[in-house]
Amino acid sequence: MIELRNVCKSYNKGLLRAVDDLTLAVPPGEIFGFLGPNGAGKTTTIKMIVGILAPDSGSIAIEGRDNRSEPLACKAVTAFVPDEPEIYERLTGLEYLNFIGDVYGVPAGLRAERAGRWLDKFELSAVAGDPIQTYSHGMRQKIVLSGALLVEPKVFVLDEPLTGLDPRSAHHLKEAMRGHCDRGGTLFFSTHVMEVAEKFCDRIAIIHKGRLIACGSLDELRRQAGESQSLENIFLELTEP
Repeated sequence: MIELRNVCKSYNKGLLRAVDDLTLAVPPGEIFGFLGPNGAGKTTTIKMIVGILAPDSGSIAIEGRDNRSEPLACKAVTAFVPDEPEIYERLTGLEYLNFIGDVYGVPAGLRAERAGRWLDKFELSAVAGDPIQTYSHGMRQKIVLSGALLVEPKVFVLDEPLTGLDPRSAHHLKEAMRGHCDRGGTLFFSTHVMEVAEKFCDRIAIIHKGRLIACGSLDELRRQAGESQSLENIFLELTEP
């Protein structure tokens, strides 16, 4: 469960309102897509959810806990994958996964089973012993995703998680995320790929210039738009300059 209430965030001494009075809730079992043009406030919102940035006002709760007063408790049930993976490049892929397992307290046997499964699915087994600095962008994305999946948290927060993934890896990730939510987990993710959001998400929110301008299932968004149209057309209409 993720809850944001009247969240605001400004930059440049308050001159730029990046997120403006944002309120939304993502219940367990839901795949929630977060869309918006570049600069709309998506990444700022995500960084506030995971505790990298603090909101100027408002509150954010993860699994019923305030992420400012109980930051470690919130982080313990959340796995975050940023849009640009920044990881310890001198570690090998396997060392990185073991590091993540240590941070989250995943038992050794369970860690080995999960790591082996995702290294195999993402076709990284052959390079798991190589330093991450030798990995391509797509391989780095896959090792970071493997670390998040190894943890099996209650809440996933993913910022453009499909960027750089080959079709097979993207399929495995979507299957894993659907299974996670079917078991009662929560997924909050941003994407620029309208087709993915349209087919994959239970609900979709659209943010523009820091404000939430639409939120609901695809059918609900279509009713708001007044006719049956694609998510891409709805998005373009709502975010027109």
